[in-house]
Amino acid sequence: MASPAKGPNLKTVASAVGVSVATVSNAYNKPDHLSAELRTRIFATARELGYAGPDPAARSLRGRHSGSIGVLSTVQLSYAFTDPYCTAYLAGVADAAERYQTSVLLIPLAPRGVSSDEEVRQSVVALRNAVIDGVVIDGIDDGHPALRVVDERRLPRVRSTDDPAGRCVLIDDRAAGELLGRHLAGLGHRNVSVVAASVHAPGQISVAADDGELYPYARLRVAGLRDGLGAGGHVTVMAVGPNRTEDGQAATAEILRREPRPTAIAATSDALALGVIAALRERRAGPGAEVSVTGFDDIPAAVAAGLTTVRQPIREKGRLMARMLLDPSLTQRRIVLPAELIVRTSTAPAPAVTSATSASR
Repeated sequence: MASPAKGPNLKTVASAVGVSVATVSNAYNKPDHLSAELRTRIFATARELGYAGPDPAARSLRGRHSGSIGVLSTVQLSYAFTDPYCTAYLAGVADAAERYQTSVLLIPLAPRGVSSDEEVRQSVVALRNAVIDGVVIDGIDDGHPALRVVDERRLPRVRSTDDPAGRCVLIDDRAAGELLGRHLAGLGHRNVSVVAASVHAPGQISVAADDGELYPYARLRVAGLRDGLGAGGHVTVMAVGPNRTEDGQAATAEILRREPRPTAIAATSDALALGVIAALRERRAGPGAEVSVTGFDDIPAAVAAGLTTVRQPIREKGRLMARMLLDPSLTQRRIVLPAELIVRTSTAPAPAVTSATSASR
């Protein structure tokens, strides 16, 4: 009786490429030992043969189910544990993990655009070797090689953006941005600057020549803002790095040096908006009185700052994303969570509108 045919393995790939099994193994586990050209050739051949790489779960004493899920993002761990959005999101993932007695593995990835190709490849090695049953993915662009690794390993995935190839839990970022745009337009604002999170390195600030350099969610929020402002609106986008208050502050200083000065500054996160407010107060330009300010997320600090923002259920998003991986009874492929405009004192009628109203009295 003939033995069943085996699928492709390290030896199969090594034979096809014309190298040793150890060399193919190093491509996955010790990429710095090989040239970039040889690694690319090995991975291309492996994909052609249908080989997804060494199976980490095969090394697990618990068999095919590791009892752990991965959390993929392009932020540093130190940032993830201090940023209000990240901590709320991770708390939601942990809520579900605890309920289903599952461990959580944080896997930071180098972002494309500010990292070298080599740094991006090196960061993906941890994902190739991680003993996990699935992944939740937040803030990673569609072209990142990590997504290809997820597919090659056939790992179930849930993203916080639309994903035709998998499942997702999200808010309608574009519609939420439109809420802000319509609010500002209703107050007479036409010239609006946006401080937007992008793939830039921390501290790197520039006028965005193309919205493609923004993070996917920021891109959608900016598009929605333009929709809400309408044809008469003028939007200038300042691209900064991750959502750091100090970058929002620095971007605002640059915005205020330009003429004509905008009547409103919209930030794609509350963390950036708090930096905008700090910069305005430094220059004795009160938020709302001279320049209106909006944020996004409604983190706790937004309340004390009087920040007009969009509230999204961050912790619930993380909880549902993890639950999609862990609860077989949750069969929905796409869940859209509600977003709500919260109006506070940081927005007011545009100065030109106020002046015209006063002159007519």
